[in-house]
Amino acid sequence: MTKPVLEVKGLHKNFGALQATKNVSLDLKPNEIHALIGPNGAGKSTLIGQIAGWITPDAGSIYLDGEDVTTETVASRSRKGLGRSFQVSSLAMEVSARRNVMLSVQASQGSSFRFWKQTKSDQELRETAGNWLKKVGLGGREDIAVSELSHGERRQVEVACALAMKPKALLLDEPMAGLGPTGSVQLTEFLEEIRPEIPILLIEHDMDAVFRLADRITVLVGGAAILSGSVDEIRASALVREAYLGEEA
Repeated sequence: MTKPVLEVKGLHKNFGALQATKNVSLDLKPNEIHALIGPNGAGKSTLIGQIAGWITPDAGSIYLDGEDVTTETVASRSRKGLGRSFQVSSLAMEVSARRNVMLSVQASQGSSFRFWKQTKSDQELRETAGNWLKKVGLGGREDIAVSELSHGERRQVEVACALAMKPKALLLDEPMAGLGPTGSVQLTEFLEEIRPEIPILLIEHDMDAVFRLADRITVLVGGAAILSGSVDEIRASALVREAYLGEEA
């Protein structure tokens, strides 16, 4: 049996009387894209916050490459190989897309912002960052300030930053948001290409992208995982159509 790269076991999270996560278990195996879908308010953000490390679960465990990281900080999980790109941007808006990716590469090497001057003059690092940006579809836009990029382009920079850290597993929170049809297709094709290198837990509302990319899909409703299966199994489920997919009809 293939050992999961990322494993979530029995996560619970309450906010007062609200049970936001109800005994959720799922895993991410090598060479796969596992999509997490659900209607607004299903608890996806809370679940991902627990996996990433900025929300502490009330019960349950999270394992990265077999190591229990349930109590680890966001930074510690990142150093151990958990990459992430989320809806709330953490980009440095005043500098270029290239500089942002360079900082991610620098962070993956254990450096800090104290080495900013050396980083700016490192040609190899510049080229590495530029290559990641080209891969996500931003060739020719590398040296534009992030503040001048469109929302969709910023999403692409965030994905490039996450990938530049060479993670063992990657969390992507709605990477297609704001891209438009052409950008969505381009990013979808790129994610298909990197699947053999980096397994991805994908949170996405674009169901065309989900059905094209996902090897497995877990459906979250009311904080609970109501079903997990293949694309065909999810498509065929009357329960899923009623709980979620029917909203798209």
